[in-house]
Amino acid sequence: MGRPRTNDEAVKERLVECATEMLATRPRESVTVRAVAAAAETSTTAVYSLFGGKDHLIGAVRDRAVAGLFQDLSAVQTSEDPLADLCALAVAYRRWGRGHSHLYAVLFGGVQSFDPSGEVGARDPIGPLLAAIDRALTASVLAGGATSIALSIWATLHGLVTLELAGALDTATAESAFDSTIHATLRGWTTPES
Repeated sequence: MGRPRTNDEAVKERLVECATEMLATRPRESVTVRAVAAAAETSTTAVYSLFGGKDHLIGAVRDRAVAGLFQDLSAVQTSEDPLADLCALAVAYRRWGRGHSHLYAVLFGGVQSFDPSGEVGARDPIGPLLAAIDRALTASVLAGGATSIALSIWATLHGLVTLELAGALDTATAESAFDSTIHATLRGWTTPES
């Protein structure tokens, strides 16, 4: 008879959750296999048997963050108005960041990077934004290069959400600033006829 399996999905989930929290709240170099295992109340052997090591565990955290953001952005319904769709994507981005602050911190704290000018994978969170920008360019409601527009919108979104999550903006100020800043950013790229 074999030994009972102790490193199951529950242990795997605890390790990912603990690694997420640690990566979001500590310097990355302080996140060790031993520290994550202790926080998850398991052994370092569990990290190696379930993930193959620290890098793959961090990869699992990153993958969870990317998949979650992609899922929320992809759930935004498209309409006949590409500018309204871009605003809806901005709202979804903020909602995801506020609802998953540790994953947001991990995703944009050096574990993942986005290149809006490069190849976009099938489940890349930048994909829905680029698709909406392409539709707006095709409809001639935005003017400019898709990459420049994407960077402008993303920098605006990221800055606002990061400030809000850091507590630099109270809820009322964040709400007001978010709406006005997103609209101003989009207005800066609209065609004169729009």
